[in-house]
Amino acid sequence: MRRKDDTLRDTLLEYARELADSEGLEAVNIRSIAGKAGVAAGTVYNYFAGKDEILLALTEEYWKKTLSEMKDEVTAESFCGQLEQIYRFLRKTIDSSAGRLMHSLGNVEDTGLVKMESMKAVLEKSIVRMLEEDGKVRSDIWDEAFTKEQYARFVMMNMTMLLKAGTKEFCFFLEIVKRTIY
Repeated sequence: MRRKDDTLRDTLLEYARELADSEGLEAVNIRSIAGKAGVAAGTVYNYFAGKDEILLALTEEYWKKTLSEMKDEVTAESFCGQLEQIYRFLRKTIDSSAGRLMHSLGNVEDTGLVKMESMKAVLEKSIVRMLEEDGKVRSDIWDEAFTKEQYARFVMMNMTMLLKAGTKEFCFFLEIVKRTIY
C-alpha cells in the first residue's frame, strides 16, 4: 500500500477551496477536484471519503485561520471590550463564507460539531486569560462554586447561542457580563 502524501492532500484541499470560492460549494466534488489536480478520482478518495469530508476539512481549516486572525482583531483593554470585538468578528465571519460552509456539512454535521467544540475550548481558554489580564475584574467573585473556567464556558455558550440565532445585538448580554464581573 502506498503512503499518503500530505502535500497532495493539501493541494487537493486548495483546489476544493478555489472551486468553492470561484464557483460555489455545489461545484466542489471529487471529479472536479481530481480534474484540477490532474489525478484520478480514486486518488482523491485515498485522502477523503467524499465531498462531505472535504467540506469538513475546509471548515476546520477555515476556523483555525479565523481564530488566528481574530487574535489580531481583539485589541481592547477591557474584558468586555474584547468580548464585544470577538462577537463582532465572529458575527462578520459567520455572515460571510463560514456560515455557508458550516451549513453545507450535511452527513458529517455531528463530526463538525465535535470539531467546533475543540475550537470553542480554545476560545474558552482565551476568555479565562482575558479575565485574568483585566485588572478591573473583581477578584472576590471567584471561588469553587464560581470559577473563571465555568464563567468562560457560560460566556462561550451564550455567545454561541446568540451567534447561531443570528443576533446582531450583543449589548444586553454584555451588560450582564459587566454587572457580574465589575
